[in-house]
Amino acid sequence: MIEFDNVSKTYANGTEALKNVSLRIEDGEFVFIVGSSGAGKSTFLKIMMREQVPNKGTVIINGFNLNKLKKKQIPMFRRTLGIVFQDFRLIQNMTVYDNVAFAMRVIGAKEKEIRKRVPYILSLVGLSSKARQKPNQLSGGEQQRVALARALVNNAGLIIADEPTGNIDPEMSYEIVDLLNHINASGTTIVMVTHEHNLVRHFHHRVITIDQGYVVSDTSDSDKLPDDYSKYEAAHPSVVSPASELTSDEERKKIVDEIVHEDIKVDENKLSSYYAPPMSDSELEDFISNYGVDVDEDTAEDDIDYSIYLDNLTEKSGGEDK
Repeated sequence: MIEFDNVSKTYANGTEALKNVSLRIEDGEFVFIVGSSGAGKSTFLKIMMREQVPNKGTVIINGFNLNKLKKKQIPMFRRTLGIVFQDFRLIQNMTVYDNVAFAMRVIGAKEKEIRKRVPYILSLVGLSSKARQKPNQLSGGEQQRVALARALVNNAGLIIADEPTGNIDPEMSYEIVDLLNHINASGTTIVMVTHEHNLVRHFHHRVITIDQGYVVSDTSDSDKLPDDYSKYEAAHPSVVSPASELTSDEERKKIVDEIVHEDIKVDENKLSSYYAPPMSDSELEDFISNYGVDVDEDTAEDDIDYSIYLDNLTEKSGGEDK
């Protein structure tokens, strides 16, 4: 469960990134977070991942009160999350298998458990045959599926996807969201930030629109979203600009709400049919059965210093919302 209660965030430079945000996302929901650049989406996610702390209000996620978390408790909280970034953040000198296994190794999982879990997750995202390849040998869509597999491998109940389709082509975008849709059907909560309204409209889930720090819309009627925010921004620059000179926040919220709910035509012929159910791959099974067999999995310490890779998985963010 995710609960924001009257949450506001103002940065040291005076930027008001979130203003009195109150919302609740139940376990098992799929929620899209949409909004223009600078609307507050990044700050919303940073607060969810406990990279930022609100100036006002309370945030509770997976039973953790994020306002009261001590520094040593943050890693424990983040283990309840699976995070997928726009830029993949894969470790380039590791194979696909090791990139996914890495997420289990950093929490101390045994090799026996890793060899059982990783092949299943790779098959779930349709990458069984790519286990031995390096990230630079994969397409953008395949790299994003590796990132998704890494987010899934520790069985997190909540997946946070930050613009996961931003660096891949439109066809692959549908495949990624369709895969998230199937993962959600198994009970995993999905929170996905995106600019792509034309993509959101094909997956009928709850959509929360953030504009200038406010939640201006919270609806399940995704058919009424604009085509995408790039068109929205181009058509209404005075409304979306951070330097907008509207007379009041209330006037701004009213105008944005009217624009967001404009009727548009939905193209029903662009639904994605992608989904590869878990499969058996004998070549992969043979590879895994011989992977690390010279290691006593129950007693041996791993020789790799995983701390040197952690920066690849953790966002180093500045203060101002992007």
